[in-house]
Amino acid sequence: QVQLVASGGGLVQAGGSLRLSCAASGRAFSDYNIKWFRRVPGKERELVASINRNGGSTYYSDSVKCRFTISRDNAKNTVYLQLNSLKPEDTASYYCAAGFTAITAAGYSYWGQGTQVTVAS
Repeated sequence: QVQLVASGGGLVQAGGSLRLSCAASGRAFSDYNIKWFRRVPGKERELVASINRNGGSTYYSDSVKCRFTISRDNAKNTVYLQLNSLKPEDTASYYCAAGFTAITAAGYSYWGQGTQVTVAS
């Protein structure tokens, strides 16, 4: 099992950057694919980025590709999401999740505590 907490969100201006962290606790962090989702109240959850167990494969949604970068440090039980060139439409609550499903799929086994990202214009 793994427990996840996202942090690093905040209020930034359009074009700015944030680095989100997903801190995990548990003995099997490296067994899981990790996915970042974002959600706006009243709208469907969106998979924005994911990374496989050893970090060798990544996935990004078209809306964030070339702007966001996902990485992981299994020794630190942490996954990062670097958000660059932020746009107002990136405003959302960001969550990390762990699971065994393909990194291109929206499935997960464990859902973490989220962090709010607000991009002002």
